Amino acid sequence: MRNMHSKTAAIAFLMATNVIALPIAAYAQMDISISFDFFSPPPVAVAPPPMPVYVVPPPPEEEVVWVPGHWRWGGYDYFWVPGTWVEAPQEGLLWTPGYWSWNNAAFAWHEGYWGPHVGYYGGVNYGGGYGGHGFNGGEWHDGSYNVNRSVTNVTNITNVTNVTNVSFNGGPGGLKDGPTAEERAAASEHHTPPTQVQVEHAQEASKNPQLAAAANHGKPPIAATAKANDFTHNVVVAKQAGARNPAAEKHDAAVRQNPTLAKGAALPKAREGEPVNKPAANALAPHSAAKPAQPAEVKAPQAEKALPHENTPANASEQHVVRPDANQQKQQHDAAVEKQKSDAAAAAKQNQQHAAEKQNQEWAAAEKKAQSEAHHEEGKPEEHGEHAPEEGGHP
Repeated sequence: MRNMHSKTAAIAFLMATNVIALPIAAYAQMDISISFDFFSPPPVAVAPPPMPVYVVPPPPEEEVVWVPGHWRWGGYDYFWVPGTWVEAPQEGLLWTPGYWSWNNAAFAWHEGYWGPHVGYYGGVNYGGGYGGHGFNGGEWHDGSYNVNRSVTNVTNITNVTNVTNVSFNGGPGGLKDGPTAEERAAASEHHTPPTQVQVEHAQEASKNPQLAAAANHGKPPIAATAKANDFTHNVVVAKQAGARNPAAEKHDAAVRQNPTLAKGAALPKAREGEPVNKPAANALAPHSAAKPAQPAEVKAPQAEKALPHENTPANASEQHVVRPDANQQKQQHDAAVEKQKSDAAAAAKQNQQHAAEKQNQEWAAAEKKAQSEAHHEEGKPEEHGEHAPEEGGHP
């Protein structure tokens, strides 16, 4: 087996690039676990786009693991990180994809990780062997990783992803799948963060304006790549955008119309020279042939009635027209807009402070628990090999 990035090197890289490993709340029924979030996105008020349909390219070499494509938050909008083939950081490790989940009022990102077993990834059908639970795209055998080409092979139609297209768990229009017993067990195992190659791959994707949801409307022009960080050779174009999600679209439209519903969570905004990713005009229309609502008739404005000036005779030829003060109206409008921005910024700051306090408390508890376990393990004879719980079948 070729030389791979070690766990220590991966963690050192994350720390060197100011990446913080923070604990996050996993699925509501699961315990708090440590996650490695190299972008640390804030909660987002609108749902991630549906998963696009694309074909997994064949592996460019031996002993590489398929890491599926996914939507990430870039601070201004969602963007697509193309699926790609990467080396595992250590022999025997498998990839558990990250996923979005609904957390009462917003969508939260749970970072993916490497571990001896594939854990819970929200029930999202990423394709390429990640069908919502478990993984059948490859396995380790006698120190070598073997790809299951019946699942990840460009000549096989079963390689086309995705089926359900729903890209998040819980909330309006989200998946309702919870973790299996095997996935719960995997959550308590030792996890290794994304490798440096994975981090760089996602960072490069964030810089490509064509991968922003506002630009590709859910159909990324680079859905997958044969090699990480290579967005020009042997790339796969999405076959089509994912099926629409009416419940999520209705929620998103309501939040966009009334930003106070976001409760401080992030909302899409346009980068300079780019449009905001707004829902289609028929986003709330049912999937039927029903006629769209007709716009209300717009009547022509009535001419303003001329009123005589108080010092002018009623039969005077010149009359003064009473008109609203345009400058005053503009000042009132600007003042209302500034107040709305100020209120939203204050709410966002307060939510961020609460989130930071909660994360610090969870991190301190996790660190205390890790220290306790380390003391408990002292004195025990060193064990060779990991004893992980056996994987069960799909429930």
